[in-house]
Amino acid sequence: MISCNGNDKATIKYSSNSISNQIESQDIKIQETTPTKSLIEPKKEEFLLNEDNAISFFFEYTKSLKENKVKLETTFGDIIIELFDNVPYHKANFIYLTKKGYFDHTYFHRVVKNFIIQGGNADIPEVSQKRSAIGRYLLPPDTKKGHRHHRGVVSMPSSAIDNPHKLASPYEFFIVVTNPGSYHLDGGYTPFGRVIEGMEVVDLINSQEVDSGDWPMKNIVIKKATAF
Repeated sequence: MISCNGNDKATIKYSSNSISNQIESQDIKIQETTPTKSLIEPKKEEFLLNEDNAISFFFEYTKSLKENKVKLETTFGDIIIELFDNVPYHKANFIYLTKKGYFDHTYFHRVVKNFIIQGGNADIPEVSQKRSAIGRYLLPPDTKKGHRHHRGVVSMPSSAIDNPHKLASPYEFFIVVTNPGSYHLDGGYTPFGRVIEGMEVVDLINSQEVDSGDWPMKNIVIKKATAF
């Protein structure tokens, strides 16, 4: 199983006449000043994705979405992914996270020989901080759109925690390396894109030495992800 957290102020300006004369002649002038900001401004409430709002958010987000590809710049080269239009929530999620800069400086943290490479995580505090700033949510599987786990397909792993319905872990993804594919994953995980350039980079990553937990011995970094 593929598994993957002021008050505005006005000042009174007096003329050279006496105050009493000014009052009688109604010659008091108000000099407007530039409004001053409070030293402590109220902090705007940050939007966070959660289980209740994620689907409705991505439903609206996808309406204005123009990008359908993502380029991953890695320490081994570039990988370009084309996203499937008929898997809208997973596509929107991947592009949203990309544009938020989430994937920048994450790793391909799980490599299983001749099977998959899995990315979107890292053993650094910044990743947890990014997730906290975006929100805690899962995505429902979308497995009946005709996409299979062919070689080069990009799919979304399910969360391993309290997840009998295999809800997808939105911060991670995996790429199938198996030739011609890993079809035993069909129906259990959601394919949402495919590699259209850089499959040789995927294979090179898949060939790297790993520890007993499938974590590469040397970090394989996604330096930057760009949607276009």
